Amino acid sequence: MSELAKVCEVSKLPPGNMKSVEYRGIRILVINYENEYYAINGTCTHEEAELSSDFLLDDAITCPLHLSQFDIKTGRALSPPAKDPLQKYNVKIIDSIIYVEMIKKI
Repeated sequence: MSELAKVCEVSKLPPGNMKSVEYRGIRILVINYENEYYAINGTCTHEEAELSSDFLLDDAITCPLHLSQFDIKTGRALSPPAKDPLQKYNVKIIDSIIYVEMIKKI
């Protein structure tokens, strides 16, 4: 079972930008990369650093703490010291609003 977390209007997240939202205690980073939307967990798996203050380089995000990189499309850790991937979420656009699909725990 899932529920949708509202992020923002499509017009508020232009290409090359990202937005951090918190939903039920989970930090989520939504990224517009080349007019495709991706959502990953917004906290580095290595040291709990917030990724919204990071920078995008092509389709990778770099953690500001130890410079680990993650693939924004899959969440996969691309460079050490991070080894574990970021959780990836499905993104849905409904009536020009960006939503992230959250799995509801029963």
